[in-house]
Amino acid sequence: MDKSDSSNDKTSHDSVRVHKFLTKDLTVRAASVIATGVVDEMRSIQNSYPVATVAVGRTMVASLLMASHLKQNQELSLYFQGNGPLGRVFAEANYEGHVRGFSVNPQLQVPVEGDQINVGAAIGIGLLTVTHHLPTGDMPHRGTVIIRTGEIGDDVAYYLHQSHQIPSVVALGVHVNAYGKVEAAGGILIELMPGHTEDTIAKIENRVKGAPSISKRILEGATAEDLIKDYLADFELMELEHPYPISYQCRCSYERALRSVMLLGLEEIDRMIQEKKPADITCEFCGRRYQIEEADLNKVRQELYKISLN
Repeated sequence: MDKSDSSNDKTSHDSVRVHKFLTKDLTVRAASVIATGVVDEMRSIQNSYPVATVAVGRTMVASLLMASHLKQNQELSLYFQGNGPLGRVFAEANYEGHVRGFSVNPQLQVPVEGDQINVGAAIGIGLLTVTHHLPTGDMPHRGTVIIRTGEIGDDVAYYLHQSHQIPSVVALGVHVNAYGKVEAAGGILIELMPGHTEDTIAKIENRVKGAPSISKRILEGATAEDLIKDYLADFELMELEHPYPISYQCRCSYERALRSVMLLGLEEIDRMIQEKKPADITCEFCGRRYQIEEADLNKVRQELYKISLN
């Protein structure tokens, strides 16, 4: 179930962390977050236009919520590969609250219908891949499902049901004003645990039907706890400890930039070496630029050549 939205109005205050809850009968777990600051930081860095801001923002919020249920030093990424004009949308978050995201076409302009931004049409049809990265260096766990709507929340809920057999509610909201600035962003994730009853489902579904939009509630001043109460007012809740502040963080480095040059292939690297042009690499997440000089280009070329012989 999904209640994603975007609108254009005024600002609200940011909460600093993901809040996690469990019902006292242990049949429902939930997480909520107000992420206005980190989503607007992404927008500012990438100069993204509204449709990309909303799509990446929702994906960032979803990744933060899902990552909060992992273990320490673990991270999770969401990768939407659609055939729409927005192209690929990616976000990654870890248990400790660090998040980043991008789209390949951040300056895409699309018509706005009323106060709604049609994210689904911009992403199109394709695949959602969810990757769970482990700190041990083991191979990450990946699951892939079709993109059902492209509205992000509905697709994340579909993934959880298909890949983990977890019925869930994923409600996401990103609100931008007339100038494209993010004035509200946040969401909730509610998951049914073993032992839940039909009565549990009925109570949550009833609340979902009457719940106001996430971004509207944030604009009104709702806290992360308030968002959860909108959906779980019929249950006794316990808040779980999760003291990590959320922040937009990029882990790019010169070494990672070097590895990305390898993706260009031998022919393109040879051309740059012959023209004595350094390679300019710009990080999609934070905008930092790296200039790869000829000596390092030669090292990359030698490594690629060795790989081609194997």
